[in-house]
Amino acid sequence: MLKALLRFIIGIIFILSGFVKAVDLVGFSFKMEEYFAPNVFDMPFLEKFALPLSIFVVILELLLGFMLLIKLKLKFTLSALIALCIFFGFLTFYSAYFNVVTDCGCFGDAIKFTPWQSFIKDVVLLVGLIVVFILYRKEFKKKDSYSYSPKKESNTFKYILLGLFSIVMILIGTHGIIHEPLIDFRDYKIGTDIQAEKQKISKNPSVYKTFYSLKNEKTGEILKVNQDDYIKETKYWAEGSPWKIEEGKNESVLIKQGYKSEIVKLKIEDPTGIDLTESILHAPKAILVFSYAPKDVSPELLKQVEAKAKSQGATVVYGVSTIATTFKTIPNAMMDGTAIKTIARSNPFVLILENGKITDKLPAKDYLK
Repeated sequence: MLKALLRFIIGIIFILSGFVKAVDLVGFSFKMEEYFAPNVFDMPFLEKFALPLSIFVVILELLLGFMLLIKLKLKFTLSALIALCIFFGFLTFYSAYFNVVTDCGCFGDAIKFTPWQSFIKDVVLLVGLIVVFILYRKEFKKKDSYSYSPKKESNTFKYILLGLFSIVMILIGTHGIIHEPLIDFRDYKIGTDIQAEKQKISKNPSVYKTFYSLKNEKTGEILKVNQDDYIKETKYWAEGSPWKIEEGKNESVLIKQGYKSEIVKLKIEDPTGIDLTESILHAPKAILVFSYAPKDVSPELLKQVEAKAKSQGATVVYGVSTIATTFKTIPNAMMDGTAIKTIARSNPFVLILENGKITDKLPAKDYLK
């Protein structure tokens, strides 16, 4: 039947969405931190709760999606999913309209959505859920339809399934938090040849154009003009022109999407600003110890990691962080904290390269075992 097929499809979508985030809960928590940033919702006090909140959201998605799939507590499940979709719809619309979070993380690193694509996806899901709600409305029990009643004989097997599903998802999520994601959807997975990836980016780069926000000082009119038209039209910049660029309001707009990879952000420099990236990628063996929050790392743990890294016979060893004095016994290198988080899911984290190819990556505590 149509309603059963629609219920099945929506349930699978929520389970898949929750699963790819459950595999990498730390990565999803980084995305949550973006929403709490001052330029988005300005709630920095929630950043320290990003991981617990991420776990809560993923549990909701997974359990409700599975309950919809097996048709358990249908009225409650559909109502909760509709509320969840409205909430996510608000977030994705805000992100898209104000262009503040470029990827909602709805499907983790497995599938990337633009903000507007994310919003459209939420609207489609919301409409689908409402349709399913209407199609099943005659089957809802009039009494206790929102109550929790696991003792019902007919639902025992479904609750057993839900329990087993929950245990499996908890184990998968826990593994990703303590160690590395069980399935790595990132561009920095083991086996990736970073040099080859950088060549693909060079051959097919994304093209951006700058759009200037111009204000006519005589009439107050405001225009958005791309960089090419701005140069061609002398009326915008000639001496005596009433048009002035509004500082801080210019936009960089994607014109052509090239080869997409987070590796485009890989730029490692020494504390004086000298680019070390190419020398690291061409080294027969390089060990990189990353820390995106060096102030939160135990000095004793860093000391142990540095000692082991130095003893591994690598051609190149660097400690890469956001502070030039983080590492005491190995050379310090610098990298943007957000870019480090695309590589490292723990703090500190070890990445091992051989001629630019990732041969191993693991949290520092696992590296020391």
